[in-house]
Parts: sequence; C-alpha cells; structure tokens
Amino acid sequence: MLSFRTLPALLFSFSLLASPAFASHVHRAPTAGQVHHTRHLTHRVTRRRSHRIRGQQAIEPERVMQIQEALIRVHYLSGDPSGNWDATTIAAMQKFQADQGWQTKLMPDSRALEKLGLGPDYSTAINAKTAQFTPPAPETTTPAGQVAGFEAASGVNE
Repeated sequence: MLSFRTLPALLFSFSLLASPAFASHVHRAPTAGQVHHTRHLTHRVTRRRSHRIRGQQAIEPERVMQIQEALIRVHYLSGDPSGNWDATTIAAMQKFQADQGWQTKLMPDSRALEKLGLGPDYSTAINAKTAQFTPPAPETTTPAGQVAGFEAASGVNE
C-alpha cells in the first residue's frame, strides 16, 4: 500500500518541478519586412511599404526632337527626327552613352544631354545679360621678379 501512495506523490512532485520549465515563453522581436499593426485607442495604424515609380516616365515630343537632331548630328541616328521616343532612338541613345563609358538607361543621362549640347539654357536667367564674372585667379601668386630670381638662383634658365 505504501507504493500506491508514493507513486502519485512522486508524479505530483515531478509535475510541480517540471511545469515552470515547459511554461516559459520567449518573446522575439518581429522580423524586418513584416506588416506591423498597432492599436492606439480606436485608431489602427498599418505600416506598409508601397511601390512607387519614381523619376521621369516620359519625354515630351519637342525634347525628343532635340535629342534626335543631336544624335543625327553626331552620327548615332539616321533619318529625320520624328518626335517619338521609339526603339531606334533608345538604341542610339544607349549606344552613345555606352561609347562614353556611362551607364545605359532607358532615360537619357544628364551628362549625355550636356555632351550632345542639350544642357540647361541659362540665357533667360534673371541676371544673365548683366552678370559680370570675375576672371580666374592666376596660376601663381608669386611676383614675376621673384620667380626670375628663383630661376636664376636654381640654374633653370641656363
């Protein structure tokens, strides 16, 4: 009879000791990229990543004509400018950019447009007609007489 009472007592003792080990809960932070929902009173805030197309999506026909004329002028495109950003124009622009060592894209690079002579026009700027630009600084600030003395002393002009 003693064995019938000790067996339940041992099982009960074991269950009391083992339960904290199995009942622990580890909380982990959510992984990146998941949608997180938070509730504050009655407001529900959902953060989602939206996919937006950025940058210029189309080129105006007048600008396409200018680009095509410039590509014809530098012999990367033949024919007459049409004003349509078509596969032939895209291929010519990509070839021009590749030959310059630049990244080829569907949209023209600003360096390529400047190289084609299609850079920004500042002729209508507020002070473009009255602007006075200072001449660049001389290469050396050493007086000419002193330079001649240095050359004579070093024997450079012999």
